[in-house]
Amino acid sequence: MIEVKNLTKRYGTHCAVNNISFQVEEGQILGFLGPNGAGKSTTMNILTGYLSPTDGTVTINGHDILEDPNKAKANIGYLPEQPPLYPDMTVREYLDFMYDLKKCVLPRKRHIAEICKVMKIEDVYGRLIKNLSKGYKQRVGMAQALIGNPPVLILDEPTVGLDPNQIIEIRSLIKVLGKHHTVILSSHILPEIEAVCDRIVVINEGKIVADDTTAELSAKVSKDRRLTVSIEGPVKEVTALISGINGVEKVVTLNSRETGVYEYSVDVAEGADIRRDLFTRLAQRGWPLLSSKSQTMSLEDIFINLTIRQNGGMQ
Repeated sequence: MIEVKNLTKRYGTHCAVNNISFQVEEGQILGFLGPNGAGKSTTMNILTGYLSPTDGTVTINGHDILEDPNKAKANIGYLPEQPPLYPDMTVREYLDFMYDLKKCVLPRKRHIAEICKVMKIEDVYGRLIKNLSKGYKQRVGMAQALIGNPPVLILDEPTVGLDPNQIIEIRSLIKVLGKHHTVILSSHILPEIEAVCDRIVVINEGKIVADDTTAELSAKVSKDRRLTVSIEGPVKEVTALISGINGVEKVVTLNSRETGVYEYSVDVAEGADIRRDLFTRLAQRGWPLLSSKSQTMSLEDIFINLTIRQNGGMQ
């Protein structure tokens, strides 16, 4: 659906985007991350046709953004960080205006009504945009991106400035939209990316430094593979049992949560999965496994590891 090949953007001697390539498949929600100045916004502006690349190509649903811009842009719905709203228009007037501006050929009344239903803005349809809350303004901005039913949605910081309840609402809407659209989502709110996106691309200093799912990135970036388990049973015997499982490198007793129940930190060799073996052996001895938690890196940990540390930050 989206193909970026050897994309480069220079401003004089400064290289904002340095020969990056990636693809986004149909129906995928891609999280696009990077620190300030990494080249993230420049890349998104090139994808939408607002900027021209110095080198490389961008193809949207088979149409080159430079050679066939009208058809390429017709496949894109774009919500910039600051939604392009006209505050003195009502929501109805604004969506009618955007419908005409985009030269939409779908049945006007039904199409706009369907968008308003999806975005849950029916109750403010006749109100002036300047009188709406920040959350409703974001919804109206996303509604204009949906006019024409474009297969690709590019959302730049769609929840910036929203309160926690509004963030949850917009996040839910993005999940719904992802069922029928290919979505590129840029955000500084990492838990939001982690909750919504199928895949993550991290850009730093103009280069892609990671491209994978959160789970796979965690496995690649983190050298530690550790389980924290809570087991009811005799400490020495439980420790010996865990230590005897193939793939276990180290076992440390942490603390007692209740009488006869201890937590253990278990370091596991790369590629090993001891969970089933551990459960079976404990069950055979009648020692209940009360909890098991993998200590994988969060998206925030991954982001810091890939960007701040590469930039010479604190180790």
